[in-house]
Amino acid sequence: MSENALARLALGVEQACDELPMVRVSGSVAEIAPSHARVAGLSLYLKLGDCVDFESGGLSQRAEVVRIDAQGASVKTFETNTRARLGDRVFRVGPMQLAPHVSWKGRVINALGVPIDAAGPLRQGEEAVGIEALPPPAMRRGRVTRPLRTGVRVIDLFTPICAGQRIGIFAGSGVGKSTLLAMLAGSRDFDAVVIALVGERGREVREFLDDALALNRAVSVAVVATGDESPTMRRMAPKTAMAIAEYFRDRGESVLLIVDSVTRYAHAARDVALAAGEPAVARGYAPSVFSDLPKLLERAGPGEEGKGSITGVFSVLVDGDDHNDPVADAIRGTLDGHIVLDRAIADQGRFPAVNVLASISRLAQVAWTPEQNSLVIKLRGLIARFEDTRDLRLMGGYRHGGDGELDQAVALVPKIYEAMAQAPKSEPSKDAFRELAQLLQEKT
Repeated sequence: MSENALARLALGVEQACDELPMVRVSGSVAEIAPSHARVAGLSLYLKLGDCVDFESGGLSQRAEVVRIDAQGASVKTFETNTRARLGDRVFRVGPMQLAPHVSWKGRVINALGVPIDAAGPLRQGEEAVGIEALPPPAMRRGRVTRPLRTGVRVIDLFTPICAGQRIGIFAGSGVGKSTLLAMLAGSRDFDAVVIALVGERGREVREFLDDALALNRAVSVAVVATGDESPTMRRMAPKTAMAIAEYFRDRGESVLLIVDSVTRYAHAARDVALAAGEPAVARGYAPSVFSDLPKLLERAGPGEEGKGSITGVFSVLVDGDDHNDPVADAIRGTLDGHIVLDRAIADQGRFPAVNVLASISRLAQVAWTPEQNSLVIKLRGLIARFEDTRDLRLMGGYRHGGDGELDQAVALVPKIYEAMAQAPKSEPSKDAFRELAQLLQEKT
């Protein structure tokens, strides 16, 4: 037998051993409930987050371990329905791992890393990584120093984003959140784009991929877990997307990570936590939800010195337009800024419906020059004065000439609003400050 044949045989045996270990530890199904199943005989060999395989009728079904005690372990399947029967064998698989490869760009996968785009199998990378990685050590992380151009005028003017920043888009349903995300996804300032669509309507997935990602499709990886999939899949999808983004970051690339939405991730994490027996402490959310959120969000941001960065854009679906609900409040305190979409602005037909007075970028000073900073402060002041006196003006209590600053606000703010309006398919902004000046001059 030739040396090459021996090498191929050795590689095949090694891969087979990795996929199917010589010794498999197993237990059995002891209880089945609508929200979870109980497994006996495996507690000593499991850790939280490990995966197990049910073997039932010649078919295999994977599940995640969500609770362990002396009597057994609680698991939730990745499928919506559990096919297991009492007494079926359950085998330990270990933690969920991925082996990302640069050829994954342009592909669409599910939360388990399985392709769903009918473009053939994925090429596996040389090194497998867990989806529960730790963020880079704080003292070894790079500084955020490079401003980005998103092409959305209102954002580039009032809440600029930098490479490695984490920012949230807070909005109720139907206010234009997905449309704004689609506009951001078209930015050409990134080497790779990773999208996590969590709990989305199945109809919207193709629309987002074909329309919003049209310009960046070749450098994008989409991780999809639609609303009809199990809570375990929806909870895992952002972690899978984060692991893929970290792979490209460690290659030195500038990565845009979009998660739509973190709220649906929190809902899925709540379902898993309640199935594990945790108490509901805040509007039905279990304590672990509020510890899982920063663990996920902190993984985005700048990498270690000399590596790339992950610019994170996280959408937050505000339940009942309450921007102080527990999940929104916890996310807002973790991120480097927030963009608030206002239903009242959307009702006026102004899109993107960004409330510039309620939105903030904590890294704006990195992006603005001193002159731009002064200009934005003045513009915010004019907008605040205009909005504060709206009721007074509607009642006819305003007379021109009585207040110079208010006169200026009444004259300029409607023109500023008109200049900031931008359709999803319009040409991206190249220099927001220059374009604003030109538009104001044209309308004066």
